[in-house]
Amino acid sequence: MACFRSFGPVLIVAGLAACAANETDGSSSGAAPEPDVLADLRADSNRDGTISFDDDSDAQKTAWDAESGAIFLANIDDDSERCKTSGDDISLAKCNDAQDEIVNGDDDALDLARLKSRPWPKTPDDVTGHLAILTEAAADKVRIFKKVGEGATDFEVLAEDNVFTAEEIRAGFELGIEAKDVVRDAAKWDGYVELQLTVTSPTKGTSTDVVLMRVAPIITFHHLLPAEQIWVSNTMTSGNAAMRTDLAKACKAAAIGAPKTINVPDPWAQDFFEPAYTSMPGPGGTQHVMRVNYRSANVFEPKKERSPLRPAGQFVFQVRGRDVAGVQQFDIDHNPDMDTLNSFGNYETVPPYTKDGVSYPLGRVVRGKTKSYYPDKSFSKLIAAQGQQPEIDVDTSWLLVAHIDETISFVKAPTPRGWVLLVNDAPLAKKMLEDAVTAGQGDTPMFVGKTWIDFDDLSERPAEITISEVLADTEVMKASAEAAAEVDAQLEVLKEELGLEDDEIIRVPFLHADYGGKSIAYQPGVVNGVYLSDTRFGAPDPHGPVIGGKDIFKTAFSEPLAKIGVTVEYIENWDEYHLGGGEVHCGTNSTRAIPEERWWKSGR
Repeated sequence: MACFRSFGPVLIVAGLAACAANETDGSSSGAAPEPDVLADLRADSNRDGTISFDDDSDAQKTAWDAESGAIFLANIDDDSERCKTSGDDISLAKCNDAQDEIVNGDDDALDLARLKSRPWPKTPDDVTGHLAILTEAAADKVRIFKKVGEGATDFEVLAEDNVFTAEEIRAGFELGIEAKDVVRDAAKWDGYVELQLTVTSPTKGTSTDVVLMRVAPIITFHHLLPAEQIWVSNTMTSGNAAMRTDLAKACKAAAIGAPKTINVPDPWAQDFFEPAYTSMPGPGGTQHVMRVNYRSANVFEPKKERSPLRPAGQFVFQVRGRDVAGVQQFDIDHNPDMDTLNSFGNYETVPPYTKDGVSYPLGRVVRGKTKSYYPDKSFSKLIAAQGQQPEIDVDTSWLLVAHIDETISFVKAPTPRGWVLLVNDAPLAKKMLEDAVTAGQGDTPMFVGKTWIDFDDLSERPAEITISEVLADTEVMKASAEAAAEVDAQLEVLKEELGLEDDEIIRVPFLHADYGGKSIAYQPGVVNGVYLSDTRFGAPDPHGPVIGGKDIFKTAFSEPLAKIGVTVEYIENWDEYHLGGGEVHCGTNSTRAIPEERWWKSGR
């Protein structure tokens, strides 16, 4: 068995068991002799959480596929909690564990992926070694540490002109690697790095070995993952308090903890941050996970160069800490007329599925985006650079707020796919009202006890209206018909991309209204809710007409969900949220469980 094989200009060690036997007994029974100079650098290329030299399990060093390829993290959390939680946007984003050249405690040491050289007891005294970063684009994006003691944090930065001594090569050395940042633009750096160990003897020659590694991408959560924490803003208003009260009841019914409040005047907790995570293999088949919260790219004050972003988004740095990171990415010059698309109500993750033999085990990102109406391009590059959840774009430009969560959502279902799509259906809402008129219920009121607000002078007027009056409102009927055509166009894209059949879609009835030439939900849009658990969905109270003791719009939503095992918990959100152009989903956020599915098994 050969002890090494040629890989282009590089020698990659193989057949190590035979080599080890030759070292032990010095036999020459048909086995190739040990090379005069030996370079053998290894990482966890087989992703089992350990580095092996006694077999070939980590010998596939330059491959990247579903089975092989070493992984490291962007070390951007704050394990020692030394970073400030307030300040300007630019300074806050810069502080993290990769900002300095030290290992910030035991937890920080765990964020370093390891590399080791194979101990070579027969190293000649004149041998030296050197580690080089071959990938030019990665040279200033990664940092390599050398283990210099027995303690967990005994590392020092490996200099560019590093030299390993014969003694270090003889004993074998250990390295740690971190990325200084996440991959933000694949055209500038795709996250891969090749590391080359060169071992040289003036008398015996030179050997080289290369290991390929990749920075772990950021993965966002799909709706079907268990909710571990529900978030809601506390704006100190009565409307906000009403929603928080009902949300707490819904969380209790779903057997999850009480929602946590974010004390900011911004009620739209869905919009200013997006929970996510990144991970690399750990020992025993585990994952070493770092949670990541994206900050929205909303530019509220472009003239403030140091703090131009939506203030509430600083929340991602307030919760930064041990194994929790915050990421912001924005172009201060992006078009302010499109800024609403940068809110995360316009960023959802489709649950896992397979279509035409192509699997998306972690789902796909879906956003409102067209060629002429689009989110911050630099943030879009960041999303694309992660490579695991290819984006689906649908047109939301016709909506006043222009967020994807206004018209669609997802819930778990006992189907081959495992979930169904909830989608707005204005014609169904109209038909329900027409059927009520036919049944003699045209005088039945809806929106009882509610008010509309004129935002020009903040005056209020009663919202209560009869079924017949709604149907006679030509503006509402026209806006609803136009919305139906637009939703059909969205659905056409989703059917094509997801392979959805009609029986995997639940139609959700609510009408639309026109506001300044754009569309907005006339009734509280019950599709715009929060998935609390596999058996509970928190939806806005529609305040529909009560016929036979039941709100017909609650019934129209609750009954089809009950058939798939989901109970709807209705949440009051009229005063602050519906009147403000959003609903329950817009006003909440959720930190979800890390999926069992390992992102690297996709091979992407």
